Amino acid sequence: MIYRSKAPLRIGLAGGGTDVSPYSDQYGGAILNATISLSAYATIEPLQENAIIVQALDRKEEQRFDWAASLPIDGKLDLLKGVYNCVHRDYGMPLTGFRLSTYVDAPAGSGLGTSSTLVVAILGAFTEMLKLPLGEYDIAHYAYDIERNYLTLAGGKQDQYAATFGGVNFMEFSQSDNVIVNPLRIKSQYLHELENNLVLYFTATSRESATIIKEQVKNVNTNNEKSIEAMHQLKEQAKMMKEALLKGRVHEIGEILDFGFEQKRLMAANISNNSIEEVYNAAKKAGATGGKISGAGGGGFMIFYCPGNTRHAVIETLNTFGGEVKKYSFTKYGLTTWSV
Repeated sequence: MIYRSKAPLRIGLAGGGTDVSPYSDQYGGAILNATISLSAYATIEPLQENAIIVQALDRKEEQRFDWAASLPIDGKLDLLKGVYNCVHRDYGMPLTGFRLSTYVDAPAGSGLGTSSTLVVAILGAFTEMLKLPLGEYDIAHYAYDIERNYLTLAGGKQDQYAATFGGVNFMEFSQSDNVIVNPLRIKSQYLHELENNLVLYFTATSRESATIIKEQVKNVNTNNEKSIEAMHQLKEQAKMMKEALLKGRVHEIGEILDFGFEQKRLMAANISNNSIEEVYNAAKKAGATGGKISGAGGGGFMIFYCPGNTRHAVIETLNTFGGEVKKYSFTKYGLTTWSV
């Protein structure tokens, strides 16, 4: 048998950063996100030999080990090995060799939740293989625990839940890693208009989100009033975005994104920079009414809301900066697993 899985990447539309502890623990967080037609994939193939092979096909990286209960966490393919180590520790694995292969439709550090989505996909493949009795909340929280606690990687909570559940969701975060996912029933014409008007642009630079997130955490721990107030405002932005989408006030979305961009700059240094500001201002001059940096900031993907027929002029402007406008569509489905 071959065991496969895929999980969708996401666009964060509002509230980004309020899912990161300790802010979410102390004040409660809220985020609105939507999964898109870019995915992370995982495949497990049993081997006849007593070996474990882990490989990231998109990065052309591979490691090979004799079968072991735990693989070394050494900075190379740690997401793949970390999921294996935790699943074997918690559920046990057959004493047979296998190959774990992964692929992601967007580069690491691009701001679409690639790392967390990959962890969910890998976990999904192992769940399919071992027939683990895990529901959506179980898988999402397990993926969060592996990434944040076992591998000690900095970050928030939204990506694991977006990848597992799929669709357009309003998420609420509170103490003790408690997360509630509220799927939004948005009328199809509103969602089509959002998809038509929202341009996804890759700046051609990836970044290490951990540095930005660590500063954000420090700002909360040291009671940096400006940073904390910005997070409060971003939480309100998520509620504004939810209401606009549910009630069909799509013409307000650009302004809501623009409001969030102003607040996000205040959360931590290096969220924005001169090149990001130049792209953002040029897109607005070409007709966009607002936008945001996807993920922690500092680079990666940006999104712009382009009402009417302005998307074409905005895309022409964005193309002059050397990045890439990426085609996408919204997806309804989260983690999907199967075997053949």
